Amino acid sequence: MDDTVIEEEDDCPELVPIDTQPGPPAEQIPVTIITGYLGAGKTTLLNYILTEQHNKRIAVILNEFGEGSALEKSLAVSQAGELYEEWLELRNGCLCCSVKDNGLKAIENLMEKKGKFDYILLETTGLADPGAVASMFWVDAELGSDIYLDGIVTVIDAKYGLKQLTEEKADGAVSEAVRQVALADLTIINKTDLVNEEELNLVRDTARSINGLVKILETQRSRVNLSEVLDLHSFDSKDGANLAEKLQLLKPTTPHLDKSILTTFEVAGDLSEAALNVFIQDLLWEKMFRNKEGQPMTVIRLKGIVSLAGKAHQVMVQGVHELYELNETPQLWLENPRINRLVFIGRNLDKDVLQEQFIPAVMQGVTSH
Repeated sequence: MDDTVIEEEDDCPELVPIDTQPGPPAEQIPVTIITGYLGAGKTTLLNYILTEQHNKRIAVILNEFGEGSALEKSLAVSQAGELYEEWLELRNGCLCCSVKDNGLKAIENLMEKKGKFDYILLETTGLADPGAVASMFWVDAELGSDIYLDGIVTVIDAKYGLKQLTEEKADGAVSEAVRQVALADLTIINKTDLVNEEELNLVRDTARSINGLVKILETQRSRVNLSEVLDLHSFDSKDGANLAEKLQLLKPTTPHLDKSILTTFEVAGDLSEAALNVFIQDLLWEKMFRNKEGQPMTVIRLKGIVSLAGKAHQVMVQGVHELYELNETPQLWLENPRINRLVFIGRNLDKDVLQEQFIPAVMQGVTSH
């Protein structure tokens, strides 16, 4: 196949599960994706981070669509409060294909020229799907890149967030605002001074009803403590103990207007690793499961702690769109029986159907504790 054919290829490469070592090596640089609706305060947040005195070298990539179809990325590097700017022009395309090569090369070239940064923050456009960008960095970390995905931060406008999060799409698809919260590891509800307590509670409850595991910060003018935004370790096993605790504390929250967005279940016993892989692939790749109305279930984010037969340690399950991994954590199981806890965020989800499919398929022939 020659290069021209590859250039014109529209389809993304086939995705496979990725094997990971526990935690990224120390020399890799964390990438934080910052997303949110236009006007929510992303740029204010980035400017605040760049100009605040924190003695860290932070590269910020602003990824906004300008005039026409060219995707321009303005890059600002902050060192001791001074701003440097470079413009990197990248051709636009399918995120998991063409920008994967260009985007990462651009960042890596920049690191060669300027030396290593401590952190890289990538701002996505207000309408971009952060999942596609996240997948690109997540896979690349396993392919020996200098950078790894640390977490996804979504900024919500306290005044308009509720309207954006409850917007119904004509074709029944998941709205951009819901998708951004579904994928987030941290949400920042900004401009809290513009709403009263009741309105703020509604925004908070709605965000929590979409993503029961997300950490929520509330701010004015995007002023946050940097330590709460960076070093989230959301995609490596350092998050294992934190995730296990969150899953145990996850209580049924105020249901979202659309109850098919977030669902969780718990099952006691050991799982077959091979059967679990098949179940996840059928769910994420083949989209084989349908709800009671016959609609195919779509999963945007999957998280969980499971007990695999023959392993003494807890295993973390992570999924973003079609990409997923099983990651053994340093935590030993203390619970007896061991409880597998899974959280699914997506569209047309049906807890009963998922459990009915999961239990016979994944626990068959495995001895329970």
